Amino acid sequence: MTNIDLRSAKRLVEAIRLGEVSIVDVVEASLNKIKELDKDINAFITINSKKALAAAESLDTKLKRGEKVGALCGLPIAVKDVISTAGLETTCGSKILKGYIPPYDATVVAKLKEAGAVIVGKTNTDEFAMGSTTEFSAFGPTRNPVDKSRVAGGSSGGSGAAVAAGMVPLSLGSDTGGSIRCPAAFCGVVGLKPTYGSVSRYGLISYANSLEQIGPFAANVDDCALLFQCISGWDPMDSTSYRNPPKVESSKICRRVAVPKEFFGEGVEDAVARSVWRGIEALKDGGYVVEEVSLSTLDYALPAYYIIAMAEASSNLARFDGLRYGLSLKSGYRDWNTYFSKCRAKGFGPEVKRRILLGTYVLSAGYYGAYYLKAQKIRNILKTQFQQLFTKYGLIAGPTMPTTPFKIGEKIEDPLLMYMIDINTVPPNLTGHPAISVPVHKEGELPVGLQIIAPYFCEERLFQAAKIVEESLRRQ
Repeated sequence: MTNIDLRSAKRLVEAIRLGEVSIVDVVEASLNKIKELDKDINAFITINSKKALAAAESLDTKLKRGEKVGALCGLPIAVKDVISTAGLETTCGSKILKGYIPPYDATVVAKLKEAGAVIVGKTNTDEFAMGSTTEFSAFGPTRNPVDKSRVAGGSSGGSGAAVAAGMVPLSLGSDTGGSIRCPAAFCGVVGLKPTYGSVSRYGLISYANSLEQIGPFAANVDDCALLFQCISGWDPMDSTSYRNPPKVESSKICRRVAVPKEFFGEGVEDAVARSVWRGIEALKDGGYVVEEVSLSTLDYALPAYYIIAMAEASSNLARFDGLRYGLSLKSGYRDWNTYFSKCRAKGFGPEVKRRILLGTYVLSAGYYGAYYLKAQKIRNILKTQFQQLFTKYGLIAGPTMPTTPFKIGEKIEDPLLMYMIDINTVPPNLTGHPAISVPVHKEGELPVGLQIIAPYFCEERLFQAAKIVEESLRRQ
């Protein structure tokens, strides 16, 4: 393999095991690709060149000795910069954590290393994962590799763009309200939000604990499934992690797909709807029975999500005070309250400040019951409706995003417009169900993603359906 193609993880693993290429060659190819392309895309905040090459050399030595190196066999992987990496700066895309180097690896990072992966860098993100375009990063926006004048999606835009541009075969993101599926749809790659509790959150710097989940990006469904298998499983360090997930028996309803009409409501572009129905028709051709349904509670999902997410954010971000890690100001402040306020004012960006203020408001006396408790009630109703739907259907499908990727700067001045693009992705975060985004656009068109949602711990069912869509559209 003289010309190393980084778009197929499984093919690379096979080539490394057969001795067609060394791990050092593959990692060097990835680093060279990053150096060549990232000045225009801005997918990475931190590049881990020296340590990555040292790790690659060590793994090559193990292979020569005949030792096992894990399922990922030296593959270069990018990690979103909200996930802790020992000895490697982790900023959350924020000035307030500039220079912070975690003393430990997140569980998912430890699992990647156990599987033989090489961490080549940390990817760009909306500050503290709060955004849908990566425009709210303190390090500048990530540009879409398909059209560099357009957003890559967010908040895991760097991870999605890195895979789409062929800089790495695999990457990790986090998904609080669509932050994996949005960049996957906008960049034309595959992205999975796993079942809440199926992947450890230990080492993920929290935005909204009850909603977020770490998940994989890949250029194709098989590679996405491979990375998910490597990072999933129980973790005693994470109290939200499931030790013994329930076994899901296959049945006739597994082949039945519900398409809520609310997913195609106001704001969904015609081009998006056409491409998504192309993917749904592929499921029909693959033997699935598709029926349109109505889920009235979906109309309330977005406001409920933002109330809950902002409330949790206001609590989680109280820990950043400029005293223990990250940004610190020069002395001269007479009291702690003044220093705390000045440091946070300088360190946090406008979107983070907005969400902290709104979250504090909905949790305050007199408004807690009017907003936060009502949002939680809507969340429970939505869970119940999804569970009822899954007694009749094996999957739920619709557009991942209501629009194709828009121009950088086009919506950033209107927070409500920005929040509205999450309208189809937030329900699985509220309910905890797994969801995947698979590309369904034709070559030459702007990327569009089909979102497929499954019952709890039915990721394999998602991969099977997404694979049918992927193979069908590849033949067209």
